[in-house]
Amino acid sequence: MTIDRINPLEPLQPGKKSGRSGQAERGKETDSISLSSEAVEKAELYRAMELVSTANDVRTERVAELKAKINDPSYINDTILRATADNIMDAFGL
Repeated sequence: MTIDRINPLEPLQPGKKSGRSGQAERGKETDSISLSSEAVEKAELYRAMELVSTANDVRTERVAELKAKINDPSYINDTILRATADNIMDAFGL
C-alpha cells in the first residue's frame, strides 16, 4: 500500500523570504508619544508642589531671633501688645 501526498511540501528555496521576516521588519517600527502643553504644565506644577511639601517649613534663624526678642523684658511693651492685638483682630476680620 502506498500513501500519496495530498499537498506536496516544498523545500526551502534560496532567495525566498519566509513569513517571519515580515514580523522582524514590523518590529523596527518605533512607538511615539506626545504630551499636550496642559499635561506638561500640570506635571511641572505637581513637581513644584512636591518640592514645596518636602521643604522644611521652620526657619530656625527666624525662630531663634523671635525667641531672643520674647525673652528680652524690654521687648514686650504696650506698643508691641497693641500691634499684636490689632493683627489678630485683622486676621479674624473684626
